[in-house]
Amino acid sequence: MNYYSINLAKAHLLNYPCPLNINFLWNYGFLLGIIFFIQILTGVFLASRYTPDISYAYYSIQHILRELWSGWCFRYMHATGASLVFFLTYLHILRGLNYSYLYLPLSWISGLIIFALFIVTAFIGYVLPWGQMSYWGATVITNLLSSIPALVIWLCGGYTVSDPTIKRFFVLHFI
Repeated sequence: MNYYSINLAKAHLLNYPCPLNINFLWNYGFLLGIIFFIQILTGVFLASRYTPDISYAYYSIQHILRELWSGWCFRYMHATGASLVFFLTYLHILRGLNYSYLYLPLSWISGLIIFALFIVTAFIGYVLPWGQMSYWGATVITNLLSSIPALVIWLCGGYTVSDPTIKRFFVLHFI
């Protein structure tokens, strides 16, 4: 890149019109986009080495942490990124409430749907390491859904949390 193209890019970025009342609160959506992109990159790396089988899931996580170059960094970036996504989402929602975006129903409803999908995706990702907390968390949540029997059978691949469950959760988390 030469000097001219850098100056052209700076001039292009600095000359966007913006409202006078804009402040730092308008950055949360952009930061969410950046963190979500990092989540996708680290998730693809982790998914390439993960084994969705109840006998090997925990050990594949240990392999990522201990044997792969910077595997621990990718895993903890992915886990911390999930927390950052929720933190920034809460701030984004609070900004929307503060600026009365509740009166824009389509925007508000689409935001709530995206937030619900974030919650479901985070829970499914929490189950994937298949430790004791993950197993019992999946058992409790699927038992809460047992009032709709067809849903539990479809989600778990049976009546209990087992091998088909972790395979389905991996696919749903990856999608």
